[in-house]
Amino acid sequence: MTPSRTLALSEELIALSSVTPDDRGCQQRLAALLSPLGFECETIVSNGVTNLWARKGTAAPLFVLAGHTDVVPAGPVDQWASQPFVPTRRDGKLYGRGAADMKTSIAAMVVACEEFVRAHPNHKGSIAFLVTSDEEGPATDGTVVVCKQLAERGVRIDYCLVGEPTSAHVLGDMIKNGRRGSLSGRLVVKGVQGHIAYPQLARNPIHQAAPALAELVAERWDDGNEYYLPTSWQMSNIHAGAGANNVIPGALTIDFNFRFSTASTADGLEARVHAILDRHNLDYELTWTLSGQPFLTPRGTLSDAVSAAIHAETGVHTELSTTGGTSDGRFIAKICPQVIEFGPPNASIHKIDEHIEVRFIDPLKNIYRRTLENLLA
Repeated sequence: MTPSRTLALSEELIALSSVTPDDRGCQQRLAALLSPLGFECETIVSNGVTNLWARKGTAAPLFVLAGHTDVVPAGPVDQWASQPFVPTRRDGKLYGRGAADMKTSIAAMVVACEEFVRAHPNHKGSIAFLVTSDEEGPATDGTVVVCKQLAERGVRIDYCLVGEPTSAHVLGDMIKNGRRGSLSGRLVVKGVQGHIAYPQLARNPIHQAAPALAELVAERWDDGNEYYLPTSWQMSNIHAGAGANNVIPGALTIDFNFRFSTASTADGLEARVHAILDRHNLDYELTWTLSGQPFLTPRGTLSDAVSAAIHAETGVHTELSTTGGTSDGRFIAKICPQVIEFGPPNASIHKIDEHIEVRFIDPLKNIYRRTLENLLA
């Protein structure tokens, strides 16, 4: 059976082993397909990261389709049933690294644009693509760089649809209208090392920190809101000791993370942690890393357009959700008031034998095309 245009392009992209931050020519291929449609394509390179900004039209509203061509490493290749960068169809599924996250989404977006422009050559507004090869990596030279340049140019984005895999069980059952922020800390509580038989000559940082840690665990940081669960504080690593059972350690090191909602701010959370530690009179050092601010798109024009497209194509009533990890939507939300993420089921992403069900591929393209029609036709 001859593959559909979307399936064929998905397989073509999967075969390009674009492990982050290497694009491996994916964006060149996209530009070659978009240029004949009237897109002006610009490659923006930053520290070895390749980014594509392609725009058709100059009028408002500007609708951006966003995504990434980079993928995570394949892991142990011998554990894959087929080669990770050899797209393989079996049992109704398309296998390969990037099949779900998110080369099929990108292929579907491009083909959706081809069909939309062909059917609506005089459509209103403008369409653009923002594609990076630095989403799965540190995300310091990808979408954030492009958004900064666009802001400096005075570009106003009205709507952005990010093709991240958001569906839970069947295509379209969940879309993301926001993501929690991520704030990490490394806490070093200082003590005085000594012999465990002479505790009066030492100061045990584990004992000293325990009441403060219990308070941090029990603290209710916020109550969330209509779209978010309450903010969560979690310890991920804890270490102390010299490797012997008769030595009181001189320091305790703890790594922790906040996944926080728009009901809190990073500055506010940091201040409250310091207040708790100070109240317990700890001698400590604490370094913070903010890897993402939360963002939220309330129900509105874009979410309604995507929801309507999903229902028209699949009959599924979608759920708005803010669960999951961070995405590049956090950067785009700084220059765009409405950001929605929608893509295929995410159960296999980053796993051995990553895949997408073939039956979802053309409906995914059709949903993207219907969303364009709902906004710009």
